[in-house]
Amino acid sequence: MTHPVRFSPSVEQVKPDEAETIRGLEEQLDSIQQTTAQDYKTGFRAVHAKAHGIAIGRLTVNAGLPPDLAQGIFSHPASFDAVIRISTNAGDVLDDAIALPRGLALKVMDVPGDRLPGSEGETSQDFIMVNGPVFTAPDTAAFLKNLKLLAKTTDVAEGGKKVLSSVLQGVNAALSAVGYESPTIQQLGGAPQVHPLGETYYSQTPYRFGDYIAKFSLVPVAASLTSLTDVKIDVTDRPDALREDVSRALIEHGGEWELRVQLNTDLDKMPVEDSTVEWSEDESPFVTVATLEIEPQISWQHGTSDRQDDALSFNIWRGVTAHQPLGNINRARNETYRRSAAFRGRVNGCPIHDPRTPQDIAAE
Repeated sequence: MTHPVRFSPSVEQVKPDEAETIRGLEEQLDSIQQTTAQDYKTGFRAVHAKAHGIAIGRLTVNAGLPPDLAQGIFSHPASFDAVIRISTNAGDVLDDAIALPRGLALKVMDVPGDRLPGSEGETSQDFIMVNGPVFTAPDTAAFLKNLKLLAKTTDVAEGGKKVLSSVLQGVNAALSAVGYESPTIQQLGGAPQVHPLGETYYSQTPYRFGDYIAKFSLVPVAASLTSLTDVKIDVTDRPDALREDVSRALIEHGGEWELRVQLNTDLDKMPVEDSTVEWSEDESPFVTVATLEIEPQISWQHGTSDRQDDALSFNIWRGVTAHQPLGNINRARNETYRRSAAFRGRVNGCPIHDPRTPQDIAAE
């Protein structure tokens, strides 16, 4: 029987030039936000700027978890208020005809536990996931190169992006047909134009899981959601098609997902510092630790939802020490996410704060 690797600070290896690379990332993200603020006269996130839905639900930790899964906020059966935000990854607000990877951010509210540095005055545990199992870059240096490319496209005319996206979707489909996935092509507009609610979302990067190390995934399990898996959305002359279709589905039936963890069982085969390596599910399958339930509700209402979105922020470093983000990509996201949220707060005149209850979100 394979045992999970125990967490130790030694699983992380910080490169000598990491701080310099992170400063480069901050410069690129600042540039994206400054450009979009000038274009739209409002402050947006540097990445995942456009939301397609915000919904409130409950995350219930499974009872009877074995010791290696009963860790951190999952150590005891409990139920927490939660909010999800569905998005796409661009830093500008684009017509949905431009096909990009989907993102899902999950905020679990009022959780117990010692806090990560910088989040001591907050009470949430944030998870940020994308509908693909691996990150687009092996390390921060490669991530910076990718980000420079994306930053150059931020102010490009939308019509050109639509044409490029159409071409890249064909290229991506051809590659997928022979069993090859290109995260870079998908990042540039070639992602499948699928329904966000039918997708499985992955943390992509590793985290401390109490005594162990793990990656997370959020998997749709309600029939109303699994029936949407791989369903293509018609975006013809519908710039907000994703927002409209997500809202329709959540109004009609809400949803249910399972939050799962994949424990690290071999640091060589499941590296902490290279998030382009997919951890084999044959070696260590994802196992359910909690269920997320969202009752039928309106997930986007112009005016109200925009204000809620402005006031919300998600940061993987907002959480408990038992779920510390690991690896160089995660270390780079610490201050960069805080800078992004602070920029939005200044530009929009709406201070970012961490909600403790769903009423705090509804009151925005």
